[in-house]
Amino acid sequence: MTAAKVHFPSEGCLVEFMQGNSPVPALVLEARNDRLRLYSITKRELTLPPSRLLPWSGPFLGTGLSRQHMDEAMEEHRALRDAAAAGISVMELWELAQGEVSRASAEWLAGLLWTDADIDREAALGHVLLSAKAYFRFSPPDFEVFDRATVEKRLAEAESNRLREVAAAAGARFFHKLWEARNRKRGEAPPEPPEEFAADGLGDRLKAMLLARAAEPEQTDDAALWKALVKGLPDMPQLALILAESWGLVPEHYNFLLDRIGYERGEDWARDFAGECGELIRAAERLAGRLEDDDTPYVSVDAAGAADRDDALHVELKDGVFLLRAALACPAAVWPFGGLLDKAVQKRASSLYLPEGNEHMLPSAVGRGLFSLDEGQPRPALVFTLRLSDRGEILDAAPELRLVRPAANLDLAGCEAALLDEKQQENAAQPVTNVADHSLMLRNALTLARILRRVRIAAGAVITERPDPDVLLTEDEDGVRVDIVPGPHTPLSHMLVEEVMVLCNRAAAVWGREHAVPLFYRTQNVALPREFAGVWSEPQDLARVIRSLPPATLECEAKRHAGLALDAYATITSPLRRYTDLFNQGQITRLLLQEKHSGLPGPPLGRDETLALLPLISARTEAAGQVQRLRPRYWKLLFFRRHGDKKWWDAVVAEENENFVVVALPWAQLMVRGRRRQFDEKIYPGMHLKVRLGKISPLTGEIQLLESAEA
Repeated sequence: MTAAKVHFPSEGCLVEFMQGNSPVPALVLEARNDRLRLYSITKRELTLPPSRLLPWSGPFLGTGLSRQHMDEAMEEHRALRDAAAAGISVMELWELAQGEVSRASAEWLAGLLWTDADIDREAALGHVLLSAKAYFRFSPPDFEVFDRATVEKRLAEAESNRLREVAAAAGARFFHKLWEARNRKRGEAPPEPPEEFAADGLGDRLKAMLLARAAEPEQTDDAALWKALVKGLPDMPQLALILAESWGLVPEHYNFLLDRIGYERGEDWARDFAGECGELIRAAERLAGRLEDDDTPYVSVDAAGAADRDDALHVELKDGVFLLRAALACPAAVWPFGGLLDKAVQKRASSLYLPEGNEHMLPSAVGRGLFSLDEGQPRPALVFTLRLSDRGEILDAAPELRLVRPAANLDLAGCEAALLDEKQQENAAQPVTNVADHSLMLRNALTLARILRRVRIAAGAVITERPDPDVLLTEDEDGVRVDIVPGPHTPLSHMLVEEVMVLCNRAAAVWGREHAVPLFYRTQNVALPREFAGVWSEPQDLARVIRSLPPATLECEAKRHAGLALDAYATITSPLRRYTDLFNQGQITRLLLQEKHSGLPGPPLGRDETLALLPLISARTEAAGQVQRLRPRYWKLLFFRRHGDKKWWDAVVAEENENFVVVALPWAQLMVRGRRRQFDEKIYPGMHLKVRLGKISPLTGEIQLLESAEA
């Protein structure tokens, strides 16, 4: 016997209402105007308006029933409805309904499944529809039927919510274990992830979340899940990185800064551009066949171990006139500007020279092979030829493309040795090698460099000498050992290279301006006090002048660079290491090639095109520069932390005011700020002190001065 539906429930009728998220059966005890007195299956009496009832009522069970009979009747019909609901396929029903109607009653939808649907089946279907929120929405008295696109979206959201709930429970427990295990002994295995991580790709999802947040802690993706996962853990920016390291997802001392700026490590990134690199090699060979040989015995001077030699020079002095030839590595002459390789190199922006190893802007085959100015190897080069008076005035300057064969590759120490007099050479710690044939030329270059520096200082140049120490990393049983040692002392060779490169970059800027070729200029268009001109090396002097020097900016208009005391400055001397130099060389070489080889490889970019590139190039250059500044600081702070907070260090007061004092540790090139009350009243810039340092966090770059004493 089927149970009949009742359209207007009255005393003795079985009805249902929602309590929480579930339908609850009840029997109508009394119907009074706009209120119904009910007895629910939970054995409670309550009063509700008819609008609270679900849109299926019945059957009529009778009046005057005892509590026991009412309980038994409701349990019987609930069992019938549960059994009917178990046999309903939501997907089958939705497939039948979607496309036919956008809204329907439970009674109508029940007719799609049964020819003899009674009230128990209709109610059972209603129960199923109420829980099938991805397919239907209850909009009393009917159900909305979602279209396919909406269902797919809601199913994805439901799955995401389910995974979030699982992750929040199992993941939170696991993350707390990772935090507790962060200081585990070297070689000890990380905690095992829970079994739930193996299902539904949950483990991979949490791994990806940790790596993403290690690179960018402030991201908003999955913010609610992250908050649940780390509840009760310290609120710190590098928490995700610490947990990822504890899990074994990244090695100890992982350089998350590279991930933050999207800088790919090693050489794997270049594999995608093997075809373009191959074409680049062939284009360079074709270009070499067109270029005139240059038999000038150029000499390069680089840091020890350099494999990407950007520049080489030769200087003659005759009748009071200097003839400087600077050969610059020139990938730009055949570079595929605008191509996929170019865009990848734009993103890298610069080579990075870090204590743990170098990251190069260009693929190895290009930057440290094809175009590097290696001794005896034929290389296409952009050669700037400059004639200068003995007062450093440029008499004429012209760029041209030539095929060069460098005569020697010197390091800074070797060049320094060549610049010493004979007695100094005899006492030099490093023997002079491979420099005998170039000593006269290098001395000419040094003479020119000294003149150029005097001229710039007279014009207001602010020159800071802050020799960087070497940060050495070695592995021992306790992990990575960090040592800070003085770098090579090479003031003469350093000045020689610096002044010649500044001169070439100035000449390129002037040439670009005169020929209306848009370039990227480094500008610092500010007025500086005249007394700032000079060479500064003491911490207190450095602090004073640097505070007044704003950072140089990248612009497409030639403006003054106050720190260099030049009216225009555009870098071209490091095209293997900096994208701005590669681009500027490209602008110059494209014009030179147009003049000699029409149509090869195309005219320089115009001003509007160059301006369009400027924001990206400027942002990427700054991002790479930030890594170059912050990563060595990480290792330096690790050095100090491992020495503990009881050790006293030599320091010099760099600056002071009524609230703070900044001390410098010149031998480590590190500045630390302390509160004024931590120092003696007699404190003054330049004063030598002993300091204790502590509360050091290499990850956040934080270090505090704990105590000071007179040296």
